[in-house]
Amino acid sequence: MTERPLQPPMPMSPTPGAPQKLTSGSDVHILDRLAVLYRYREISLAVFVLTTVAIMIQGYTNIRLFQAQGRLVIESERSAALPFQSSEQYYEDPQSYYNTQYKIIRGRDLTRRVVRKMHVENYPEFNGTADPPRTPLSMLKDLEQRLVGLIRRNSTVVEPNAAPPPPPDEASLVDSFIGMVDVKQVPESRLVDVTINSIDPQFAALAVNTLMDEYVDQNLAVKIAATQTTLEWLDAELAKQQRKVEDSERGLAQYREKQNAMSLDDRNNVVVNRYQRLNDELMKARNDKTQRQALYEQVRSISTGTSPDVIPAVSQNSQVVAARGKLTGLQQERAKLLERYGPRFPQVTANASALDEAKTQLDLEVARAVQQVKTEFDTALLAEQTLSKNVEAAKADVSDLGRKSVDYNVMEREAKSNHAVYDTLLQQEKELRVASASRANNVRIIDRAEVPKQPTSPAGRRTWFMSVVLGFAMAVAVAFGLDYMNDTIKTPEDIQERLKLPFLGLVPAVRGDKHPLLASSQVPIDFGESFRALRTSLLSKYTEPGTKVLIVTSAQPLEGKTIVAANLAMALAYGGARVLLIDADMRRPGLHRPLRLTNERGLAQVLNGQARVRDVIQRTVDPNLLAITAGRTPSNPSELLSSERMKTLLANLAHGAFDWIVIDTPPVLAVSDGIILAPSVSGVIYVIGAEMTRRRLAERALATILSANPRSVCAVLNKVDISRNKYYYSRYYGHHHKSYYSSAAV
Repeated sequence: MTERPLQPPMPMSPTPGAPQKLTSGSDVHILDRLAVLYRYREISLAVFVLTTVAIMIQGYTNIRLFQAQGRLVIESERSAALPFQSSEQYYEDPQSYYNTQYKIIRGRDLTRRVVRKMHVENYPEFNGTADPPRTPLSMLKDLEQRLVGLIRRNSTVVEPNAAPPPPPDEASLVDSFIGMVDVKQVPESRLVDVTINSIDPQFAALAVNTLMDEYVDQNLAVKIAATQTTLEWLDAELAKQQRKVEDSERGLAQYREKQNAMSLDDRNNVVVNRYQRLNDELMKARNDKTQRQALYEQVRSISTGTSPDVIPAVSQNSQVVAARGKLTGLQQERAKLLERYGPRFPQVTANASALDEAKTQLDLEVARAVQQVKTEFDTALLAEQTLSKNVEAAKADVSDLGRKSVDYNVMEREAKSNHAVYDTLLQQEKELRVASASRANNVRIIDRAEVPKQPTSPAGRRTWFMSVVLGFAMAVAVAFGLDYMNDTIKTPEDIQERLKLPFLGLVPAVRGDKHPLLASSQVPIDFGESFRALRTSLLSKYTEPGTKVLIVTSAQPLEGKTIVAANLAMALAYGGARVLLIDADMRRPGLHRPLRLTNERGLAQVLNGQARVRDVIQRTVDPNLLAITAGRTPSNPSELLSSERMKTLLANLAHGAFDWIVIDTPPVLAVSDGIILAPSVSGVIYVIGAEMTRRRLAERALATILSANPRSVCAVLNKVDISRNKYYYSRYYGHHHKSYYSSAAV
């Protein structure tokens, strides 16, 4: 046979009898999701019932709690700032201040005041006299007591009075009360909600209001106490600072009198101002001298032969420009006269005299411009020297003044500092006295708590509703979680989308029969029809003339490849084709069992040269189907399958009288025997056990098969539990109509 190159796996065209996918991989219908619930319906139903019952029991046995809520507003704190510090500097992070206040509200000191004021030890919730929460065990115990009471209702047995519980200590009362309090900030605001949960609605409202009142009073008391402490400290500091101010002012006045330092004041410091003015004039004089010197250096280059016309200071002089213009005009006039008259003409002669005078005047103006540049440079140099001497003299005066003003400046700065501190302390003292007199509080109550009318815990219809909703959500979550963790190949869509393989068809599972065959009278109708559909798919796929050789393999054992090979060969034989079935699984031969053949001699003996082909071929229940079993297990099955004798055997059989040759090979992940024959046959039929083979194993087995470069690879989904996945297959493959022809056959 001529070999064809391996084609990439592509979905097959629809063929009669071959199940095909009706929807695209991206089109997920809601019924596909319901199929998942149907697949795990037993577990989902159990989870739904258990969850619903558990939540209902929990809801009906919970203590009915009432929640009372009050609202506070906490403004930013200002009066607690220390002196010399603004509130913005002290509270760099306002949220830290608010978090501190929330902790104070739930603090033990404030709670202890509330506990003492309300006498919470008298409430059943705190003294141990409240009814315990109902549980399934307590409900059974109550029922038992009622039954016992009915039996003994005529008896006069007097039970002793139970001893009262000991009074709780204050620490436990505080802990219990704190556990009931919850403080939350209203987002994006300065409002704070204070809530308390209790079995007594009256107590819950009273506790919230008492807690807020005590917190407001405590906050105001803390502020007043802090303000009073600060005022006492400020009074003492003001007295000290006032003495320092007086001493520093007195010392400064005495220094002025002794050192005659009245001129040391910045406003009267003429020396410094004069030095700064002279220094500025010196800088300007130096800049002017530098510019004049540059012009002078250019003028000096005239003596070396440089033309005055190239020096801007000379050529751009107004007198030089005027003289040069006059000379140019006379020259132009002479040129015109010479065109009309001779050189001895009176006008020409007069023009020549004027030209000489113009040239003399130009030279004179150039000399004056050069002398002017030199004079300006000398003047600028003299001015710089004079100012430099004056600046040095002023600098000496400034240095002398600086030496005299060191002590004065030190005393003056100390006096100003003392006076500034005194003014600040005095301002703070006045502000704190005003704040203390106003009794301003940055905390106030916005909404007082009211007695709650309904409990917060669900009851009645809400309990039923929540139980059903949570039970359904848990059941759905468990179903989809199990489906997500189950990564086995389950449907034909998994083969086409995950493995990208052409799908030949599916084979339903047969319950109770270990080796179901088409020849058996007990085989189900849908099982036989599935192999007839496989036969139709093969006939439409392999249409080339000659003998078609197929190998049947799987990823791992127990996926039913041997039964698929036997029934596929039998279906082809029932269709009128001459079929040869070969068992190439010489390690664990099993083809002879369902066909009820002997296995004394077979393929192993033919390849070892111990038997001839005609001696090992056996007849089956159908005259068109012949079989060669594996024979006794050899020591080197891989070497025998890869030998030249095996290739010759296949070539001879392909040129024989058979239309189809079906070879059963070992699983590819167990041994490599099946891969050896892949390049020499027409195609590979990859059998995948439904809900048996994990996706990674199936992909690895497929990669192993493709590594042998087979001509084509097709997949068969075997052992499909259609009854378990009835919802899925009835939607996509119409298996709910399978009983139509079976009932007609009866």
